[in-house]
This record gives sequence, structure tokens and C-alpha cells, in this order.
Amino acid sequence: MRSLATTATVEEFEKAKAALETMPSVGNDDKLRLYGLFKASTAGPCNTEQPGMLDFVGRAKWNAWNGVGDITVEEARAKYAEACAELLGTNDFDAVLGGGSSAAAEAPAAAEPGTYATLAVTHEDGVCRVAMNRPSKKNAINLQMYEEIQRAMSEAAADDGTRAFLLTGTGDYYSSGNDLSNFTENMPPEGPKKLAADAAAVLEQFVNAFIDFPKPLIAAVNGPAVGIPVTLLGLVDVAYASERATFHTPFTALGQAPEACSSVMFPRMMGPQAANEVLLMGRKLTAIEAKERGIVADVFEDASLHTEAMKRAKTFASLPPQSMVMSKGIVRAGMGKEALKEVNKKECELLEGRWVSDECMAAIMKFFERK
Repeated sequence: MRSLATTATVEEFEKAKAALETMPSVGNDDKLRLYGLFKASTAGPCNTEQPGMLDFVGRAKWNAWNGVGDITVEEARAKYAEACAELLGTNDFDAVLGGGSSAAAEAPAAAEPGTYATLAVTHEDGVCRVAMNRPSKKNAINLQMYEEIQRAMSEAAADDGTRAFLLTGTGDYYSSGNDLSNFTENMPPEGPKKLAADAAAVLEQFVNAFIDFPKPLIAAVNGPAVGIPVTLLGLVDVAYASERATFHTPFTALGQAPEACSSVMFPRMMGPQAANEVLLMGRKLTAIEAKERGIVADVFEDASLHTEAMKRAKTFASLPPQSMVMSKGIVRAGMGKEALKEVNKKECELLEGRWVSDECMAAIMKFFERK
């Protein structure tokens, strides 16, 4: 067995490419790594100029290729094959190059209908518990997770046996916010303006799902939260936090603007000046500060958060369901449900313009280069 190889032939390189096709999906970071190695395997060291600031995709690919460094084509082929072996769940270089049969046997089965790729969903005593489940990516929300959270909410709303919905995270993070690869991997032929319009439409629909959800909606913030996972807390019914949770909305640092109705909900919850520190200055709050400002209802020791949050969610689920739905409805009506949707629409329109601004693009590129 060769777990490490220094060179690979053209035939071995082609077999590695074929083996990779057995994978159902590859993450964005791995795609860029494979792209860089592929270019180095076929064209040698990077020999083109870096694309312009506005070409997110081109710059990301160029950085991946340039990052491979000055190695031979044969060495690049070997690294490409080893990367394929890693993604296929084996350290056996020869198994990958041997025609792909071992890799095909190890490829995970396709998900059954009703399951989720980015969420861990369980049901217990009337509570639908949904955990954002991309721990290796700090539960960053990609487009698939946006769709799956909405689908889980829709199914929970329609299920008479589900009386409360609990949202949390898997691993150390609640969620690190938007997966910025949403702005690189999904570039349409029409360019950045079309991408921004599509992203704004996705965001508006997603936030409206939280505004419209008819049953008790609880959040258990198990760790750091960044961006939209923070702003959405203004639209849940009750939020709880681990003592090690933090809350950060670095919108202006990224050339962006508030979302999820936080432009009106946060000033209502914590007062205008405290909200300005969070939304405009990007002040990061501790769990205790978040409780003091009304973003969360209570803070628990890290080891007991999930137990305590589930206990409270089950209390919601144990109460008369129609009374609960109607009571929540009148409370949400008092918040101005349709007005919230209008705020959501205006925030998304502002963000659509921000995402194609030179200021925002420069800030995002700076973020990628720092990463």
C-alpha cells in the first residue's frame, strides 16, 4: 500500500480523476484545493496574472493554483491523487489508482427522501430539534442549509405531532454565519449583479419563514454565533445560550448591512444605542451581555444547555396547541407581522446593492486573502 507518493503517471492521474467521480459531493475548500492541483498537474506552476478584484471566482481559483507552489507536474499529480484518496475516506494511494473500485465501495449511499445533508433532525415529545450540522465548517450556512432549514420548518408547521421547534448547532459553534462560498461557487453567467439578486431573494424568503412560523420557535445557542444566526434571534420566541456563546454582527466591517429585521427588532429589544453598538460598530457580546440586552432569555453552563433548552421546549409542546398558536399569532401581530416583512424586503434590497459595491467586494476579498 502506498499512503504517500512522490510522483504519479498520466494514467494514474486519470484513474484518480475517475475515482473522484464516485463522491456524491465535495466541499468548496476541497474543490479549490483539487482545482489548484489539477491546474498544476496539467499546466505546471501558476503562470497567469491574478484576476481583477471583482472576479471572485477567478481570484479564488488563481489563489488555489498559485498556492500549490513550484512543484513538478508529476509531483502535482501525486498530490492530486492523495487528495482524492483523502476525500474518498482512505489513505491507500494504490486503492484510488487501481481503477476506483475500492473508492466506489466506500462511497456513501445517497440520502433517502426526507433526510437532510446539512441538518441533524430529531423528534421527541412534540419537539422538532434541528441542529445545524456542518461542524467542520463551524456550521456556516450554505445555500443547501438555507433550503433545508426552511423545509424542516415547513414540515414541522404542517405536522400536528410537532408542537415546538428547537434550533441549535452541532459541535463547538452555533453558526459562523453565511458561508462566503455562496458568493464564489454559485456565480451565474450573468455575473455578480445576478448573483446578488438571487442571494437577496433567498435571504428574504428565509427570513419570512421565521416571521410566519406559527408554532413556538426556540433557539439554543451552543457556541459562537456570527451574522444572521444572531439577527434571527430577534424573530424567535425564546432563545437560550451556553455560557461560552458569543454574538457578533460584523456587517460594516464586511461592507454590508443588517438583516433579518434586526434594524428594527434589535433597537426594540435593547434600545437604540445598545443596538447601534452591535449592528453598526460590530461589538461582540458575551452570553451574559446578550442576556442583559434581551437577545437571550437565559444562560446555562455549557454542559447543561441542551438539556435545559429541551426541557423548556417540551414545556411549550405540552401546552394546549391551538391556544399556543393563537396566542403566538396575536403576539406576532402586535409586532407588526406585515411591517416586519416590509422591513425584511427593504433590508434585502439594501444588501443586494451592497453585495455588488466596490466597498463590499474589497472587504470580502480581504477576508478571503486573510483566510
